[in-house]
Amino acid sequence: MTLRAFVVDAFAERPFEGNPAAVVPLERWLPDAVMGRMAAEHNLSETAFLVPDGENQWHLRWFTPTVEVELCGHATLATAHVLATEYGVAGTMRFCTASGMLRVEQEAGRYVLDFPARMPVRAQAPAGLAEALGAEPAEVWKGRDWFCVFADATTVRALRPDHARIAALPDGDGTAARVIVTAPGDDGVHDVVSRFFAAAVGIPEDPVTGVAHTQILPFWAARLGRTELVCRQASRRGGTLWCALRGDRARMGGTAALYARLEIASPLSGLDG
Repeated sequence: MTLRAFVVDAFAERPFEGNPAAVVPLERWLPDAVMGRMAAEHNLSETAFLVPDGENQWHLRWFTPTVEVELCGHATLATAHVLATEYGVAGTMRFCTASGMLRVEQEAGRYVLDFPARMPVRAQAPAGLAEALGAEPAEVWKGRDWFCVFADATTVRALRPDHARIAALPDGDGTAARVIVTAPGDDGVHDVVSRFFAAAVGIPEDPVTGVAHTQILPFWAARLGRTELVCRQASRRGGTLWCALRGDRARMGGTAALYARLEIASPLSGLDG
């Protein structure tokens, strides 16, 4: 068996920006163990696997190098880019996932993700959070992830976290602890800046994280009194998301750039090794 695969930089205007994801179109699912090993081999924050399910609809799953995750934004955008540019798919794309039906539309040169929004709630900081981050947040909230608000963007950009300590943080809901840090923008262009740390699932710092913005968007929309925000994830690679809150849905727009087309030979080989 030989498969095609693609590496796409998502939330990027050109290669080497944004967040790289591998995209592997399939005719039918491979064994979970094989997909997990393929994701580990790719060693990107996520590898997306998709299987067709009717006209402009697919089943979609995402794997980090260590686990399968229930939702991923940048790899969904990367998948839409592959379908549009490599397979000629036009119009709205629908994806059946562990988090429900997701949609991606093509608008004004961007891919717009339609994801469920999740407003975090005020919470008590877990023991060791400030020490893990190397700075004391002004506020701590909890959504899917720990959500740490800082007073200024300079502090967010300057953080040098201890990723081992972040991985050891208690999460409280039985999942691996992941941490969003965020602050108001300071450059007159971006309303919000953020970073995202998830060493417990094999991603010390994710370059650009769509799922984080399903929490960042409703929080800052309420705080700033606006439903449309331009958000910047301030990782080393960096990426911009054009976001709009529409009821309980987060719409997140971005661009993508193809980095590589790959041929995967015999992905079932070595399974018992």
